[in-house]
Formats: sequence, structure tokens, C-alpha cells
Amino acid sequence: MIFLDSELSATERRATAAFHVIPMPLEKTVSYGAGTARGPAALIAASDQLERLWRGFEPCAAGIHTTAPIDCTQPIAGALADLETRTAAVARAGKLPVTLGGEHSLTWAAVRGVVAGLGRPVGIVQIDAHADLRRAYEGHRHSHASVMQLLVEEERLTLAQFGVRALSSEEAALRETLGVDFVDAEELVTEGIHDITLPADFPEDVYVSFDVDGLDAAIMPATGTPVPGGLGYYQALALVRSALRGRRCVGIDVVELAPIDGAPVWDFTAAQLTYALMGIAQGG
Repeated sequence: MIFLDSELSATERRATAAFHVIPMPLEKTVSYGAGTARGPAALIAASDQLERLWRGFEPCAAGIHTTAPIDCTQPIAGALADLETRTAAVARAGKLPVTLGGEHSLTWAAVRGVVAGLGRPVGIVQIDAHADLRRAYEGHRHSHASVMQLLVEEERLTLAQFGVRALSSEEAALRETLGVDFVDAEELVTEGIHDITLPADFPEDVYVSFDVDGLDAAIMPATGTPVPGGLGYYQALALVRSALRGRRCVGIDVVELAPIDGAPVWDFTAAQLTYALMGIAQGG
């Protein structure tokens, strides 16, 4: 399956493309609803119905190459190692990896690969309903609920979170200890905030991790842990756009889509979101 299959020319599909889509149907540590293993295929299938034009230009004109899916039938350690190798190679080649999940635990490997490929640290901008700062949640070191704790506390990377509305006391305390920058959903939504400014010392290279449950459950119910009070579609994109102002996007993931049988609208929403993020990465 190929992202935006019906719209791409043969030249735009080549491995020289600016964007490399990496399907990662990972579902190893989900703690509530299931279905993330079917997310990448559903998102890519829905992308066939997208239009090339977005905000007055065509992000796909830079080329979108869809790679083979990561083998997620193997133990999680092997799948994560494979993803890390894949994103490192893409970043080293000067291209932008777009990993499609699958559960959020994949971000650990995707980011580590980008850092290795670039040879320098990156900052992470996270759109999410959850902080994902728990330590080894439910006994899983690589739990979807622990991914940002690993990246910030163990990998020493810089993190900014937007849209969180469900977190533990432990996570709230860790945010302060680790210096995580954040604006939570209640403030963003009730005050109608669409523009944020990252700290001046935030890295110039930014990896965007977008958990679809960061969107309000009314517009994105197809996820394992939907939470009310979330971000609007355009609001979320505006936040990412403003976060990238004056900075460079070096990687993207869109995670936690859990398709609902008979309701492809949510798959299409995730596909459109992915394409929009590609456009924003190009300055759109």
C-alpha cells in the first residue's frame, strides 16, 4: 500500500522523495481499547482519497516514498530496533521520516533513529491527551504511556507538550523536575489559543509526535484512549505550525489510530492530518 497512491507520479514515489512514510502496525502494550495494529493500513488506504492541493500548494510535489511496514510480529525490542535503523537511514539521507502507528511506544525508536541519523539532539513537540511520562507503566518499560519519560529522562531530550488533559501526579511532578514545557488542553481550548512560542533555548531541529487522541473525542473517537475536552483539528495544526516557527521539522509520527469498522471517516481524518503535517513541515 502506498500513501496518496492515486495522486502520485512515478517520480514522486521514488526513494529520492522528501518524505519517507514508514508504517509501524505496533500493538504490544495497549492498556484500554485495541486496534492500533490496523491503524497504518487504514490510514494509508484512506489517503488514496486525499487531494494533492493543501493551503494553496502541493506538499506531495516534493515526493512521498512509502516503505515496507516494520515487522511487528516479532518481539517489541526487535520491532523498535528495526524502526530506529530505518529512521536513522532516512534522516542521514537528508529526508524526513513520517512514521505511522501503531501505538505511541514507537516514538522512542523513531526519535532515537533521527538523532543518530542527524548526529545531534532534537526537540520533541508532542500533541497528546496524555503526558506519557509514567515509568514502566503496567510493567512495560516501552509502554505507550512511558515513551516520553524514556526520551526526556533517559535520552535527555527536550520536550514540549500540548493538549494534555489526563495525567498522574507522578507525571505532573516529573514535568517540573525535567523542565518539560507544556500548555494543557483546558487552557488551550477554553482560551481559544492557536499560537504558542517555544522557549528560546528549544532545539532548532524539531520532531513532531502527534497522538490522534490529542484531538477531541468528538472528532477522533477511533483511538484506544479517547478523552473529552481535546483540541480542534485546525487548532492542533495551528499549534504545530507556530511551534515550528523559525525551526526545522526533522521527523513526524502519527500514532494511536484504532480504526472503527464501518466508520472510515476517522481513518480519512488521520490521513488528512498526516498530509497536513507534511505541508507544515515544508512551511505551509
